[in-house]
Amino acid sequence: MIMSRIETAPDQAQGDLTERLLAGLPAEAVLTDPDVTAAYANDMASFCPAGAPAVVVLPRTVEEVQHVMRTATELRVPVVPQGARTGLSGGANASDGCIVLSLTKMDRILEINPVDRIAVVEPGVINATLSRAVNELGLYYPPDPSSWEMCTIGGNIGTASGGLCCVKYGVTAEYVLGLDVVLADGRLMTTGRRTAKGVAGYDLTRLFVGSEGSLGIVVRAVLALKPQPPQQLVLAAEFASAAAACDAVCRIMAGGHVPSLLELMDRTTVKAVNDLAHMGLPETTEALLLAAFDTPDPAPDLAAVGALCEAAGATQVVPADDAAESELLLQARRLSLTALEAVRGVTMIDDVCVPRSRLGDLIEGVERIADKHQLTIGVVAHAGDGNTHPTVCFDAADADESRRARESFDEIMALGLELGGTITGEHGVGVLKKEWLAREIGPVGIEMQRAIKQAFDPLGLLNPGKLF
Repeated sequence: MIMSRIETAPDQAQGDLTERLLAGLPAEAVLTDPDVTAAYANDMASFCPAGAPAVVVLPRTVEEVQHVMRTATELRVPVVPQGARTGLSGGANASDGCIVLSLTKMDRILEINPVDRIAVVEPGVINATLSRAVNELGLYYPPDPSSWEMCTIGGNIGTASGGLCCVKYGVTAEYVLGLDVVLADGRLMTTGRRTAKGVAGYDLTRLFVGSEGSLGIVVRAVLALKPQPPQQLVLAAEFASAAAACDAVCRIMAGGHVPSLLELMDRTTVKAVNDLAHMGLPETTEALLLAAFDTPDPAPDLAAVGALCEAAGATQVVPADDAAESELLLQARRLSLTALEAVRGVTMIDDVCVPRSRLGDLIEGVERIADKHQLTIGVVAHAGDGNTHPTVCFDAADADESRRARESFDEIMALGLELGGTITGEHGVGVLKKEWLAREIGPVGIEMQRAIKQAFDPLGLLNPGKLF
């Protein structure tokens, strides 16, 4: 139905669409040059097909977004919302003949309220920009995806992203109090609240968080803030096996500790970071565990966690002396995915999350899969919440290696489900994991999700082909 919306010739249809969009948008906000629009065709995911957009629109106001959606509905043109396109599942990939609705120009921080501890922002605000702005007022916005210097709040909301701090502070969904959303037909809907508490009606705000732009266009968000914590200090623990490191994670969590960060890098990842940035990480290790605390006096916590690491078999435990040394260790962790990409040129980054108690089983299973397919697969993990990123490194020019990469990726997802986990902890489903969503939630779950989609987007115009 979507693709047969216009009976006229393609050039005329393109002209009609562009003319209608320009009736409510400034000329500089409507891009039609194919060489320019091609740059907006896809996000950072591998193995995800992308089409050629008919036009790219960069609105600056809510009214302009409404005009785009009204035009799209009248002409039956699909719309693909985009942020910074740092996603890893193909969720922002264009479809042929679509309107790409890039929200990066809607980048204003509208309000920061220290009393109510909220920020009101537009979707194109960069995560790091918001974090620094609230820090100046003694406040803290915890969600910190590894791409926080580039990714947008709207994109974070669309994928329900996480980050390094989730073990203590939780994911993006826990900080979205309310939204303004432009629906498929151009109507503006407000969900949620500005208050600390509120249970009026169905929680539509949570419904939109993680919906990957398939239900509506987020144009404003009310975000919860916390008081800024003290500077965290990091401890690094070296292990002779990944199993021992995972045992340490279980001991730390079972002991009631609340680290602000608990991250794991396997041997492959550590070597890749050293090769890329020459950071001097211990390449003799099989697994490196980073634990951090942001309490007023982190020394006792670090000491207690260090003792648990030693009891689990750590060969060396080194607490950072100061904030600068801590930041150096965190920088090594943040470089992990970039470093692994440099190993073979291209990566497929999995996003399997399992119960913490099964973390060791997953990592051992990934090692077997890597051996089976004769591939380099590095594992970096938000170990404190069981969210792993097995990263398959391969040469995209090698057809056989690419095939093995895709097969190994699927086997890792199957392993995650077998261990009681989920196919995605923070990256989303997009195009990459569509078939796996059905396996995870089952036929009844898919039926109900499609019913929700139909209620919000009866013509199927919003981000078609994603999720299911």
